[in-house]
Amino acid sequence: MSNVVLLATDGSAGGGRALAYAAERAKASGARIVVAYVIEWSPYTFNTPEENAERHTRREQEISRARESVVDPAMKSLAAAGIEAEAVVRHGGPAETLIDLARQHDVAQIVIGRVGGSSLKSLIFGSVTGKLVQASPVPVVVVP
Repeated sequence: MSNVVLLATDGSAGGGRALAYAAERAKASGARIVVAYVIEWSPYTFNTPEENAERHTRREQEISRARESVVDPAMKSLAAAGIEAEAVVRHGGPAETLIDLARQHDVAQIVIGRVGGSSLKSLIFGSVTGKLVQASPVPVVVVP
């Protein structure tokens, strides 16, 4: 069985609690952690060639900001704890992208923090956590 944990983080307080939980479990079991940040993005838009060029630049800037503000601090925290980790930043639908990453990295489980919001959008379309719990091929740990 795989000893890899996929940590879905977003820089929120819930993401911080998920990081602490995943680090504690990884330390106890010797697991490796894949730290994942997904920038929500939909391929279902129609742009001119100029807009596509601008969009590419914007995507690269988003990835850079995500690494600097969310992923790099998580990686430093894990390194300080002596935990082997890898960082991944992707664009896409969050739940679908996390499921793809879980398969690509052959993870044993996904750890995600619960944000706790109950916005109208979440009530109608479902939350990322809810979608992940329903569709994941591996167990999902939701950290309150």
